[in-house]
Amino acid sequence: MSETLQAHESTAAGQTPYSAWIQTDVLHSLQRTVSDHPGEHAWIVHVQVSELYWMLIIKEIQTAQRCLRANDLPQALRTLLRVVAHQAPLDAIWRSIAWMTPNDLLAILSRAAATHGKDTALQGWTYRHMAYLLGIKQAEHLQHFVPQPQRWAQLSKALAEPSLYDDVLAYLGRIGIAVPSAVLERDLGAPYSPSKEIEQIWRDIYAEPDANIELQQLGETLADIAEGFAHWKYRHLMATRRTFGARPAYFGTEGVAWLLPTMDEIPFPELWSARTFIGNPASPSQPAVCPHMHKR
Repeated sequence: MSETLQAHESTAAGQTPYSAWIQTDVLHSLQRTVSDHPGEHAWIVHVQVSELYWMLIIKEIQTAQRCLRANDLPQALRTLLRVVAHQAPLDAIWRSIAWMTPNDLLAILSRAAATHGKDTALQGWTYRHMAYLLGIKQAEHLQHFVPQPQRWAQLSKALAEPSLYDDVLAYLGRIGIAVPSAVLERDLGAPYSPSKEIEQIWRDIYAEPDANIELQQLGETLADIAEGFAHWKYRHLMATRRTFGARPAYFGTEGVAWLLPTMDEIPFPELWSARTFIGNPASPSQPAVCPHMHKR
């Protein structure tokens, strides 16, 4: 069937080619409110847009991983730069619900719980998949997806497969950098443990500003991604403070108290700890200061 005929049939079926392609009728039918609060539509749109961008970031990271496995660093960099761009609107859309008070949010959440059952943001599989790809590997979160067997299987697979950082380190090993075999052969489903050896690799990459330009660009792009991830989590923390306060949230734990330690979950840890020494002629015997990855 020709493209012209397909377009004609779409129009004949009551849609313009634009609406048929973008699926606008379906898109605008997905905000199904359960309360009469005037802000619920804004809340749903905020969360749905976040979901769409998280999936976009997942797809981009997976593309970058394929490029790294093919030793195509320039294309991997182009893809990762798009991830940085996608993080900007994710951060910006918090403003659309920043006006909410506890009265506003609880009026919406109480009706949502009455309609759909009590829920937690931990059951968001898209965010968890993105976190796994960024190296925040925590198997305990799989329990939240038992009611969704397809998503449980998807996340179990993502947990057991290389993160973006695993693929970066594997790429560095293939181009002749001495990445320890213990790092390359580790249990990919376990939380990543920072090492002095990987920290030293990043120190060496940055040792000469005019050398290893592409690898330094890779490091800076990864740092941008990690920073964007941390920014989003900070906005989430502050939104929780503003609308939820110290109420019990996750497994009976006060929401802010639960979220605070997650701020230390910064992807690509040695890339950050190495910055204590980059540009500094200090002795290599100085201790590494790799941050610990908290289990949250």
